[in-house]
Amino acid sequence: MNQLLKKIVALAGVMLLALALTAPAFAADAPGAPEPAAETQEDDSIGLKAVAAGLAVGLAAAGGGIGMGLATAKTTESIARQPEAEGKVRTTLMLGLVFIETAIIYALLVVILIIFVL
Repeated sequence: MNQLLKKIVALAGVMLLALALTAPAFAADAPGAPEPAAETQEDDSIGLKAVAAGLAVGLAAAGGGIGMGLATAKTTESIARQPEAEGKVRTTLMLGLVFIETAIIYALLVVILIIFVL
């Protein structure tokens, strides 16, 4: 339980740091400086797209990396326990890694759509 609490606190710290680093993207210009509404809307849209794209790719890559690491670790443990089942375990690992990588590629496609279509 103590280890789980440490992981949750570390994850919260990382998320807080990520939000703190994205704060300049939401910074406003000096008050009293009139700007045309169309330019302001466009500038805000570009900044929000950049933040959304960065968070989406970052979360997908982090999740995929963690998943692949856990899968590889468990596969290594399983092969160490039962060396005779190495072929079946390795085949299952490769299939699982393909599915994880496919999810990451889908996230990349969504980011490309966010940047160029929206």
